[in-house]
Amino acid sequence: MSMDALMALEVIEVMENFIENKRPHESIRAQLDIGYKIENQSVIIFEIRPQWNNPSVIQHHPVAKTTFVKSRNSWKVFWMRSDLKWHAYPPKPFVKKIKDFVKLVEADDHHCFWG
Repeated sequence: MSMDALMALEVIEVMENFIENKRPHESIRAQLDIGYKIENQSVIIFEIRPQWNNPSVIQHHPVAKTTFVKSRNSWKVFWMRSDLKWHAYPPKPFVKKIKDFVKLVEADDHHCFWG
């Protein structure tokens, strides 16, 4: 089940502002950029880079994910570990608002999202 229209509008607004503020300078965006996508109840932030040995292939590397849990009325926060699977973010597994998720990812106090 996908999120309702009002929530989707809030998510898009927050994520567009985050991406615009976090994106690298235009001069290097061909080598490194960031983006996001909405999949059902989840929002995924990813890096966009050319493949190291074939620059014509553009790859998306997941950085962070949050999924809305309706029963808790909150967002569950995930990070991708070296096993390439999503794991709950132990320091703060749930946040109340999508803005809180963005702040958590931006701060990255435990260096789980951006390394």
